[in-house]
Amino acid sequence: MSARTRERWFRRLWRLGTGRFSVLVVSVIVLTAIVAAFWTPFPPQRVDLADAWAPPGWPHLLGTDNTGRDILSLLMAGARTTLIVAVGAGVIATLVGLALAALGALTARWLRESIAVLVDILIAFPVLLIAMMISAVWGGSLWVVIWSVGIGFGVNIARVTRPELRRVLHSDFVLAGRASGLTPLQNLWRHLLPNVAPVFIVQLSWSMAVAVLAEAGLSYLGFGAPPTDPSWGVLLADLQRFITVHPLSVVWPGLAITFTVLGLNLLGDAMREATDPTLSARTPSARLHVPAVVS
Repeated sequence: MSARTRERWFRRLWRLGTGRFSVLVVSVIVLTAIVAAFWTPFPPQRVDLADAWAPPGWPHLLGTDNTGRDILSLLMAGARTTLIVAVGAGVIATLVGLALAALGALTARWLRESIAVLVDILIAFPVLLIAMMISAVWGGSLWVVIWSVGIGFGVNIARVTRPELRRVLHSDFVLAGRASGLTPLQNLWRHLLPNVAPVFIVQLSWSMAVAVLAEAGLSYLGFGAPPTDPSWGVLLADLQRFITVHPLSVVWPGLAITFTVLGLNLLGDAMREATDPTLSARTPSARLHVPAVVS
């Protein structure tokens, strides 16, 4: 993708209201995770019983929990965990989904049908249920969440992307590329993947959003991150026991999870609309001018 194409694509993305909102939300999460790797207002696991349940204010901007830990510092450290899980699950889902979709679209008929049956079997099992089963056997950890969500949503990506690849496979430009001597992999990289990118991007953003929810949910249930690791799910599980006496403390991790998942979902939709010519053509700058009819 050339620099001019990237610039034009980003302008279309920024022109959308959902695009601006999602870019800002995801950028804040990423910057917070980067800053938390080097600095937080207080050490995330610093316990000071004398500061237990300090109200929001200086120096604890969001207050403290029952052990005196600074909630803002815990949220910043948890953003780093969330980013690792989302990116890790997204990368694995991408590799698994592209591999299964390519094999299911470009190989011999018997192999295509075998992969289709395998995908249909795997997709019948909910991702979170698989993650809980694996965590119960191997113990709760972030890597279990990353691999289970990545493989589970990779199967979803393969199922949605495979029909699109099969449709584009019979297009004139793909047949022309094959006639010009391009190998199946070259044809896949040059012609097939760019044409299924809008569908693939939406599925990828959903996989990252589900990874955030899965990590928070499994950590809340005790199957995800260990209690000593900073995690929004662990923080939510710790604070919900005191929701009747300190309800505001539970709001902060809940808002962090909500806005992160919402931002990732909206970013996928906005990127799809920005990369799909049939959708971006409906933006105001690309509308056709229809002259008025004078009677």
